[in-house]
Amino acid sequence: MDRRRCVKLMNSYDIILFYKFAKIDDPEGFAAGQREFCKKEGLLGKILIAREGINGSFSGTREQIEKYKKFLTSIEGFSDVTFKEETASFQPFRKLIVRVKKEIIRLEREVDMGKRGKYITPEELLALYDSGGDFIILDTRNSYESDVGRFRNALTLGIDSFREFPEALEALRDKKDRKIVTYCTGGIRCEKATAYMIGSGFTDVYQLKDGIINFCQQYPDTVWEGKCFVFDDRLVSDVEAEGQVISRCAVCGESSDRYQNCRNPVCDDLVILCLKCSEENEGCCSHECLGEYRAQIRRKTRERQGYKSKTG
Repeated sequence: MDRRRCVKLMNSYDIILFYKFAKIDDPEGFAAGQREFCKKEGLLGKILIAREGINGSFSGTREQIEKYKKFLTSIEGFSDVTFKEETASFQPFRKLIVRVKKEIIRLEREVDMGKRGKYITPEELLALYDSGGDFIILDTRNSYESDVGRFRNALTLGIDSFREFPEALEALRDKKDRKIVTYCTGGIRCEKATAYMIGSGFTDVYQLKDGIINFCQQYPDTVWEGKCFVFDDRLVSDVEAEGQVISRCAVCGESSDRYQNCRNPVCDDLVILCLKCSEENEGCCSHECLGEYRAQIRRKTRERQGYKSKTG
């Protein structure tokens, strides 16, 4: 094997996921400070900043990550930020993005973040399962995330974005007095979801502290089923050594957790495609999309050759 390839394979990147709901009076100024530090240290990833707080994920060397953690926790109001950590064999981010938004997790509803659900630790959640307790385990993530992994017996809402959560929650109105434990990847969505739920009349609401990644690191191969979707170039994280595949290829139906965007730009859906179907369908999610994709290629080829498109 080429020596440079060996060195690349031996590289390891640390990844952190973090958030904090904390009042930020000057989001633009706060973002400028974050951007300057991250550029200086060579960190890659994404940070969203709003008046309600910060939400981010980075990758880098151990030294770079430790420097950032010290930098963020040295800022007043952010000393208690919890960092969820993983490692990857390749750089999962391609650039640095620091943006100011209205919300660090978009819900588009008035929410009192001072009234959030009670934390439940991974140990307490596992005990609930083991005791056969009466509770609902609610996935607050998008459907394409829960498709590849979820907690045992989890209730999924079939949403495509967190903004759809309030409307989907109406289906649980008759369960507003049941014990409901919410969860998400790192904790931010279930934290805001529980605040919204309490404001909407739900009475016994909990949130899994620090999310899926933290739970699986503490209690692997227990009540989590499948893999964990992540918002970087990995797309799917092997959060458990024994993590089984629970999703299926959109074309052939065979077991697969290989995510990719459909190559047909008109579609561009994020779908699960096994390698065989991806190759046979040229990266398209269906035979219809393959037909459209090939037709576009033919049109572009003719236009480059000087032919006028009949549809143009």
